[in-house]
Amino acid sequence: MDLITALAESLPRGTIRLGCQALSVRLDSSTSSPSLHLQNGSSIKAKVLIGCDGTNSVVADFLDLKPSKLFSLSEVRGFTMYPSGHNFGNQFVQVKGDKCTVGRIPIHNKLVYWFVTQKVMYGRGGLEVPKDPELIRQLTLEAIKDFPSEMIDMISKSDTKSLSNTRLRYRSPWDILVRNFRKGSVTVAGDAMHTMGPFLGQGGSAGIEDSIVIARCLAQELAENYDKKSRARNIMMMKVEEALDKYVKERRMRLVLLSTQTYLAGLLQQDSGLIVKFVCIFLMTALFSDMTRHTRYDCGCL
Repeated sequence: MDLITALAESLPRGTIRLGCQALSVRLDSSTSSPSLHLQNGSSIKAKVLIGCDGTNSVVADFLDLKPSKLFSLSEVRGFTMYPSGHNFGNQFVQVKGDKCTVGRIPIHNKLVYWFVTQKVMYGRGGLEVPKDPELIRQLTLEAIKDFPSEMIDMISKSDTKSLSNTRLRYRSPWDILVRNFRKGSVTVAGDAMHTMGPFLGQGGSAGIEDSIVIARCLAQELAENYDKKSRARNIMMMKVEEALDKYVKERRMRLVLLSTQTYLAGLLQQDSGLIVKFVCIFLMTALFSDMTRHTRYDCGCL
């Protein structure tokens, strides 16, 4: 929320509309301009439409992208406050068990963010666990009962309001490799384009990279061609489409590699068979022997 607020405050008043659920995207038959139709019956017309509307993206549906798929994993996230301070330093710690993984990242000397990745939790009667925070905490504590005591203590003392339980989704690496991410002046970015598991911690980072690259591509094309002659609508739209194609081309292989690495990591955490796990380990070793290479990627300047 702090990040959203900081970004919003740098925009002109009225730029952002809150509480608007997008239902569909349509192209104007006469001008080929995209418009976003909202639940309240209104619509927003645009020259360029970039879908940053997450996993269940309306814009991705317009582009005929396949729906994201589910891992058989869920992730519980939360925060724990230590009023007297903790002694964890500033290191990221991850502990793997037979059925789940616990991670811990200190925010500052009193606040810690943590997550637990495990098989999808089921409650009484075999139904998926509801979003009740206290029930999430109880079942999470039961799942990590054999973990170090400091991990158990951290989750038992967590802020109930901060707890969430999310099914993990992904977009297949081969979909990212072959799909067309542009139709007219419409494209996607962030999770709408490349939903991936959190195993590398790169989903948000990749979304920021998307925004830098797409802004740069649009600025370069429009700045180079924005003269009196090229102000004609059809010429400008052609340049926008060229910029979006350039953006997709520049991002594609970076996203294929990230999604492949997270997909393999997700399969290893699921109850996959021995053969599947062997293939995953072989591919991880062959393709990603440098496990931190993805963190050194430079998408360039804005």
